[in-house]
Amino acid sequence: MSFLEHLEELRWHIIRSILAIVTMMIVAFIFKNLLFDKVVLAPKDSTFITNRMLCEFGHFLAEKINLRNPDILCINTKPLNLISIKMAGQLTTHITVAMVAGLILAFPVIIREFWLFFKPALHSNEAQHARGAVLASTLLFFLGVLFGYFMLAPLSIHFLNSYQISSDVVNQINVRSFIGTLTSICLATGLVFELPVVAFFLTKIGVITPSFMRKYRKHAIVVIFVLAAIITPPDVFSQTLVSIPLLILYEISILISARVLRQKEREHKKFMDEDSSGKDQEK
Repeated sequence: MSFLEHLEELRWHIIRSILAIVTMMIVAFIFKNLLFDKVVLAPKDSTFITNRMLCEFGHFLAEKINLRNPDILCINTKPLNLISIKMAGQLTTHITVAMVAGLILAFPVIIREFWLFFKPALHSNEAQHARGAVLASTLLFFLGVLFGYFMLAPLSIHFLNSYQISSDVVNQINVRSFIGTLTSICLATGLVFELPVVAFFLTKIGVITPSFMRKYRKHAIVVIFVLAAIITPPDVFSQTLVSIPLLILYEISILISARVLRQKEREHKKFMDEDSSGKDQEK
């Protein structure tokens, strides 16, 4: 196809992706009570599953090792009252949250549409690997979002709500600020969890190799801890909690990169053997 035909094809893939986002956004907008009461605002309550399990684990440890404070791991016990300071604040918040929910729910469709756009340019074996990468990227994205929602969000909310510079200063948190923190954490972890897929494609095009990743492993560890510090509140526990799965994903990325490199070497060797056999037949 010509360049303009490629642009026309890309335009329709983008339109279908936008339609998927809008559809999921409308669904999320309609189910307002479920979206806010059961999902968005749930991590701030002590009855949230993560908060409850941490509290129960703290009580279990207190019985085993005789801790003085059995509630040491009970988080988000302090009431968090959210406010809206603009006339249309709650309406715009509703629209914004529905849009983010639509983007997250439509992510598989977005990935699939872009894969369908690039598929004609791939060989049959490359298309097969890419199909697996599409599935893996979707699963990793949702895994990252769930990790951010169930693990990081409750800890971040607890830390930021309980932190005080003085007893004379009372927190009156805007609902937009609360939702912005929650969505940024979930989207950031969802994107960061795409590291193995990124390593797969960068190895495919020859940008990185497993030896390169092993050589700069120490530098990568520093970058991971800096990244963890950016997407988490400034406490060591949350940063460590994010850094551990990122380090594991980095090691998995090295294994994936090594596998891709071995596959490329086998394909190159097969091509060279076929080329040499073809020349022998010509002679």
